[in-house]
Amino acid sequence: MGKKMNKAWGLVWGMLLAAGAAAGAHGAANTQQAQVDVNFLAARDAFRAGDAARLDKLAPALAGHPLAPYARYWQLKLRLDEADPDSVRRFLSDHRDSLLADRMRNDWLKALGKKGAWDLFVQESQSVPVDDAEIACYALQQRMVRDRAEALADAKRLWSTGSETPESCEPLFDAMLDKGVLNERDVWSRFTLAAAAGNFSLAQRINGKLPAQHQIAPRDLERANRDPERLLSKNEFKGATVAGRELALYALQRAVARSPRGSLEAVADAWRHARRQLPPGIAHSGNGIIAYAVARRLGPDALAWYREAGSASLSDIQLAWKVRAALRDQAWDDVLGAIAAMTPPQQMDPAWRYWKARALAVRGQGAEARALLEVLARDVSFYGLLAAEESGIVADFQSEPVLPTPSELADLDGLPSVQRMLKFYDLELRPEALREWIWTIRNFDDRQRLIAAQYALSKGLFDRAINTADTTVARHDFALRYMAPYRQTLSEAAQQTGLDEALVFGLVRQESRFRADAVSSAGAVGLMQLMPPTAKWVAKQLGKADYRPSQISDVATNAKFGSYYFKYWLDRFENLPLLAIAGYNAGPGRAQAWRSARQIEGAIYAETIPFNETRDYVKKVLANAVLYARQFGTGGPSLKQRLAFIPPRGGKLDEIAAVGQAETEK
Repeated sequence: MGKKMNKAWGLVWGMLLAAGAAAGAHGAANTQQAQVDVNFLAARDAFRAGDAARLDKLAPALAGHPLAPYARYWQLKLRLDEADPDSVRRFLSDHRDSLLADRMRNDWLKALGKKGAWDLFVQESQSVPVDDAEIACYALQQRMVRDRAEALADAKRLWSTGSETPESCEPLFDAMLDKGVLNERDVWSRFTLAAAAGNFSLAQRINGKLPAQHQIAPRDLERANRDPERLLSKNEFKGATVAGRELALYALQRAVARSPRGSLEAVADAWRHARRQLPPGIAHSGNGIIAYAVARRLGPDALAWYREAGSASLSDIQLAWKVRAALRDQAWDDVLGAIAAMTPPQQMDPAWRYWKARALAVRGQGAEARALLEVLARDVSFYGLLAAEESGIVADFQSEPVLPTPSELADLDGLPSVQRMLKFYDLELRPEALREWIWTIRNFDDRQRLIAAQYALSKGLFDRAINTADTTVARHDFALRYMAPYRQTLSEAAQQTGLDEALVFGLVRQESRFRADAVSSAGAVGLMQLMPPTAKWVAKQLGKADYRPSQISDVATNAKFGSYYFKYWLDRFENLPLLAIAGYNAGPGRAQAWRSARQIEGAIYAETIPFNETRDYVKKVLANAVLYARQFGTGGPSLKQRLAFIPPRGGKLDEIAAVGQAETEK
């Protein structure tokens, strides 16, 4: 017995020793890996500081690390101006079909173009698609050497923009002006585009490209920048000249830009005075500028200003806001007219297809309206869902899940880009991780994307899984698109606060994609993106005397606090989810201010929200809620019921909301 016991203890002891040795080896490996990670981060810092010598010392220690190619890339990039072509080609060959190879090729072409090494530029750019404006301009510079006229003619398409263009384009533009490929009308056109985009410094530089006798005097531009209302109201421009007319429009754009939140009355009054000195076409263009600005402020006279714009050529964005102004006024003929004036691609936007159908129905053109709605109802989108409800079509979005094989998942796991993504996540370098993932799936078909989404889900990367599943074109998996992590916790929070479970999930999907560690640039934290002061206020309301700011990212706490805060505003907005959602994103005061002087349907309120982000946000949250209800099999209100009708400004609702805002801001 004793011998058997001793033998047994010997076996156990041997196993313990072996386990200890294995654990020690594992611990040592972890320590070694951690040190390599530290070296990588130090190498990254050295690159950012432009310290090539320190980077060279650190790079050898990264051998075998998943992110070692980044160190080699950084080494080459810091010396790219004098790099040996063979070393660049070797890097491109060693890391072919990778994000870094794509970056290096672009960097290399830019370096070659900058120093005019055209023979090498041609060799390296063959069979490489050019989708970078800087490289495109270098390629045109190279073509100028052998076929100047053709190159300059092709370069003209790069001119017509209100945005800054790369330095590599400037020699082309100068040559185009010199050879008459660009005329004065082209220059004024870009001047106008720059001013309309609020890029006033670019407008001034473009003005400088005109002949001195035809350009706006620099002192006049300075006066327009400093006090545009005075320039307009005092007629401090020469309306009989092209330069004078352009100065007036420039001053108007500048005056509008200077009052982004204030009243436009002073600007409008100044323009009314100035336009009397201008030809009708210029006056109409200025009226269009005022109309767009008034519409974005939800001014009641926006549509009147649009009508005063007459035959002025309006941009797609100006026309979009004409539609919105017409919707708030229920002016359905203006809705149709503005959509018809848009460019064909813009007309295909789901929003404008839906509102065109609605306008046609009002005019008694039911068959045409239904034809539009039936096509739109196939879209899994806010307006697709609305179209289905409007036309009575039962939208049957079919899931076709993919069940990936172990080998398919293993193949994905073995991709170097995926390994780099995972390591970036380990190092909490999320932007870099996202770039590697987006590169990985860029050419995937629907089936491959659904496998990739499953892989991301297996790694706990809920946001990558949802976003990847969201990109399929013909084959969809709605269980992946509308997955429900933390369901028990979120459902309990919804139940405790009396909220619709599907609405809570719709909100979280849009806020954080279920990333418990999400922190926005503004400081909002967790699943429901709570601001720390808001969480502190909720803790006080709930009597949580032991609450600490560090608890805000805890899943259960975040879900409970976020649900409480949303329900607080939902109650004060008389159970109108649309107002509560808009207030959750942009602040309750803004949600109130965006209401009309009369009752409007919720879909019109949503479409006319002035903030692009919030307008997109409320549509997606409400569509999410409808689709989550379908996934959960719980039914619930339709999208139109959730949108409801929004009461006019003033009255009891304003008073209740004002009291609520004062309470939360204490």
